[in-house]
Amino acid sequence: MVEKVEKVVVTEAALTLLEEIRAEHGDVVFKISAGCCDGTGPMCFREADVMIGVNDIKLGDVDKAGIWAAPSIADLWKNSQMILDAGPGSGAGFSLDNGRTTHFLTRSRILHLDE
Repeated sequence: MVEKVEKVVVTEAALTLLEEIRAEHGDVVFKISAGCCDGTGPMCFREADVMIGVNDIKLGDVDKAGIWAAPSIADLWKNSQMILDAGPGSGAGFSLDNGRTTHFLTRSRILHLDE
């Protein structure tokens, strides 16, 4: 029997940043941008401030924070495991990690056929 692989995982660095942001802003959600002005990085918003569209797809959860994407972006992740990480630099646009010394980023791992 093949064990189900989590589609979204999180690093300790991302959990630390998430904890810091939650201490200031409360519950948050992530949206993966479709590109253009905001790039394609994970955008972190206060849960109360973000609109999840009827067509948005939930890719997974990170410590009870949902990660959502438009269908076209979700389709790009269908064969990959998303690794939510944090690294040096400032977040983009209106993301809550903007203006900090650490920002959220995604890494990926291609899933094998048996995963």
